[in-house]
Amino acid sequence: MRGGSLSRSQVAVRSAVAEDCNPDKMVCTTDAGQPHGGKLISTYVADEAERKKLVGECAATIDLSERQACDVASMITGAFSPLTGFMKKADYDSVVSKMRMTDGTLFGLPVVLDIKEANLQGKKILLKYQGIDMAVMDVEEEWKPDKKEEAAKCYGTPKPDHPSVKELMDTLGEYYAGGKVYGLINGYEAIWGAGFKTPAEVRSTLPEGKQVVAFQNRNPVHKAHFELLVAAKEDVPNSIVFVHPTCGPTQPGDIDGPTRIKTYEVLQEDPFYKKWAGDAFRWSYLPYSMKMAGPREAIQHMIIRKNFGATHFIIGRDMAGTKSTESGDDFYGAFDAQQMGEKFGPELAMKVAKYENMVYVGDKGNARGFTTEPDAKEKGLEVQKLSGTKFRNALRSGEDVPDWFAFPAVVKTLQEGGDSIFVTEPPSAVAR
Repeated sequence: MRGGSLSRSQVAVRSAVAEDCNPDKMVCTTDAGQPHGGKLISTYVADEAERKKLVGECAATIDLSERQACDVASMITGAFSPLTGFMKKADYDSVVSKMRMTDGTLFGLPVVLDIKEANLQGKKILLKYQGIDMAVMDVEEEWKPDKKEEAAKCYGTPKPDHPSVKELMDTLGEYYAGGKVYGLINGYEAIWGAGFKTPAEVRSTLPEGKQVVAFQNRNPVHKAHFELLVAAKEDVPNSIVFVHPTCGPTQPGDIDGPTRIKTYEVLQEDPFYKKWAGDAFRWSYLPYSMKMAGPREAIQHMIIRKNFGATHFIIGRDMAGTKSTESGDDFYGAFDAQQMGEKFGPELAMKVAKYENMVYVGDKGNARGFTTEPDAKEKGLEVQKLSGTKFRNALRSGEDVPDWFAFPAVVKTLQEGGDSIFVTEPPSAVAR
């Protein structure tokens, strides 16, 4: 996500949930936003005997890729509320074509399970990840999707120079399966570790009477990112900032999830961070597979954060964007995601916090040395710059990175990881 200054015109509104807080039942009462569809879903099967019975009824097993496991986990915990299972064909077709399920429920992208062979309909299948039984799925439908149509509508192009379209065509299974999911794990931490909190767990920590401004990112937090978070804290009245990085699979060339988590942990111990964040920040990590679908994915992210309790959602320039692997051109306009978020914000009962680019101008800027790019241009201020290429080269060579650009402890963590921290091609799933 690219940083910027918070639009001072964004005004906060409070919305409430009329549910009692009980993490075991996956519902919660705070002044946070209402879940998508009005109720926070849990598909976890609490009864141990029933879980064993479901597993015993399975006719096949799928060893999930991490991308698939992220979707299954979000299905279990309610991050994809109001879904109780993977979309079936009619809902898939409807979401692809018009971003709505057949009952009118808004979704930015379809949520489906890809499979290699179409021989599972009418069966229960066990979904495993890294040796852990995650869920049992009742496969109600399976079909061969029109992937070119999906790519054109969801990603804006059917061409494989979009990294997610290439994955869709080359890696994902030929068929999709839809149907109810029965959760066998109660949360994220059993697989992904400490810091991965469910929607109910996050909601139980939200203070009453506070608005919740959510921030999604898939990169380490540098000073420009941090600047927009501080701006959100200052500009949205009576609020906390919910920092919610996606730490699952992302496009090749990005920094991997485990390394990013290390950077987030050292960041929260930094004196500069503590000075300006105070006690107004909340953190949680999300096992989510980035689709790089630009404006449509922005809506998907808004829905997920709504389920975690957000009343506001930060959208910077080119959110969830990517570049052509052939031409290097951006697939989406710089503000397409912001415009899409504003279009559907009222329906989701969420406000979009918009940003210009943040730039460092030293003592000519605010208390942290930053101002907006338009403000710097208007005043003729000299802007300090460090390109992404130079930053990556500095990481690889061990060179110093300016403190105004990044937190020193974050830089050290990235340099210690070496070339192995960068994402390569994603693995596929195997059915047996």
